[in-house]
Amino acid sequence: MQPVINQPFSNAQLELLKAFSHQLSDSDLLELKKALAAFFSQKLVQEADKIWEDKKWTNEQMDAILNSKLRKKK
Repeated sequence: MQPVINQPFSNAQLELLKAFSHQLSDSDLLELKKALAAFFSQKLVQEADKIWEDKKWTNEQMDAILNSKLRKKK
C-alpha cells in the first residue's frame, strides 16, 4: 500500500492550475477574477438566504440586528 501524500493544493486549485497553465492577457485575467468573485458572491448570498429562511427572520429583525452594537469593549 502506497503512503498518502498530502498535497498543498485543494482539488479546485489543482484544476485551476491545469486549466490555466498558460499566460493570460491582463484583460482575460481581470475577467477571470471577476468571474471568481461573482461565483463566491453568489454562494455567499445563497448561504445567507438559507440562514435567513431557517431562522425565519423578518426585515424588522434584520434592521434591529444591523442597528445593534454587538462589539464588546475591552
